[in-house]
Amino acid sequence: MQLRNEPESVPHRHRCYVCYRPAATCFCHVIPSIANRTHILILQHVKERFHAFNTARIVKHALQNSMLIVDKTATLATTALPLHANTGVLFPGDDARLLSDVPPDERPEQLVILDGTWHHAKTLMRAIPTLSKLPRYRLEPASPSNYRIRKEPTKMAVSTLEATVEALRALEPETEGLDQLVGAFDYMIDTQVQHPQQAGRLRLQKRELTAPANIPHVLLDDIDNVVVAYGEASHGRNDSRGPQQPVYWVAQRLGSGETFECPIQTYATDVPGFLQHLELGEADFATASTTSEFAEAWRRYLRPTDTIAVFNQGTLRLLSSVGAVCSPSVTLKCVDIARDCRTLDKVLETLKLSPLEVPHKGRAGRRLANAMAYASHLNQLGQKTVSCHDENSSE
Repeated sequence: MQLRNEPESVPHRHRCYVCYRPAATCFCHVIPSIANRTHILILQHVKERFHAFNTARIVKHALQNSMLIVDKTATLATTALPLHANTGVLFPGDDARLLSDVPPDERPEQLVILDGTWHHAKTLMRAIPTLSKLPRYRLEPASPSNYRIRKEPTKMAVSTLEATVEALRALEPETEGLDQLVGAFDYMIDTQVQHPQQAGRLRLQKRELTAPANIPHVLLDDIDNVVVAYGEASHGRNDSRGPQQPVYWVAQRLGSGETFECPIQTYATDVPGFLQHLELGEADFATASTTSEFAEAWRRYLRPTDTIAVFNQGTLRLLSSVGAVCSPSVTLKCVDIARDCRTLDKVLETLKLSPLEVPHKGRAGRRLANAMAYASHLNQLGQKTVSCHDENSSE
């Protein structure tokens, strides 16, 4: 009996589990061993763990005095981190000291570095209570990142490796091997850019993934500075008593959860059925502000970096009617991923979203909760797209 020829087995693609690159592009031989004095603690967002071009692995492999902890945000938030007595965190902010300006006797003995996308880093910083108690330090890179194979959120954002090297140069400029570590980073990038696709390996052409519809960039990259707002109006559009004005205004900052609520003086509270329409009572307007007081309180609540997010333009017109701040702003209804849903209630029903919890009451609180749920959904949708794009680019 004649045996059929067995098909040749597909060769296994060997991978290095130190640099996590295919054997053909492994660069471990150029990674130096550095005897750094300052302990580097890297907290890595779990989604970064298996990214092919993650640089935290390189840092951990190179620095003798370092530790890399990877876990889910919720777990890290409740875990006792191995912090030293004199520890700081590398994270930009108004209260962050420029690391290169810190005197030698005030320099931290341990530096916490957050590894992940900018969105991941902000999530870790906000969710882990221990980090908020640490002094913050920042960098001032002299040149843009050389991370050509991954997209950075801003021109001056740098990779974890570049940030670590920049920090150690400021803290311990006498330490040897930092230039070689940057050289290993450049070698990884150059090898990836120049390396051809392996012969004989079938690669399917993947469609370029972009954020769905026209999600505003602020919802993707700066969600912590988005203020979702909703306002109740004094009367209907066809009313002959003049332009609409806000009578009850609520808002909440998506990042910190900081809220704003203000009842505004109006004749409409005497109109039969109006308070029932708002699902409020007379007591809710007992200390109502004038329109000018409301405009000033709203101005004080907003930060220079905030963007106002509303469902439709009518909400912004209410602000304009009393001279209150209404820009910069984005209109969520314009994104239209729910296929021509004209109302916010219909959007949530179509997308099967649940309202977020808010402390505000009445119809205004309910509608604000819906708008916040939609804004958060757009952010998560965009982040999934970016994550899928990064995974496709790394293959």
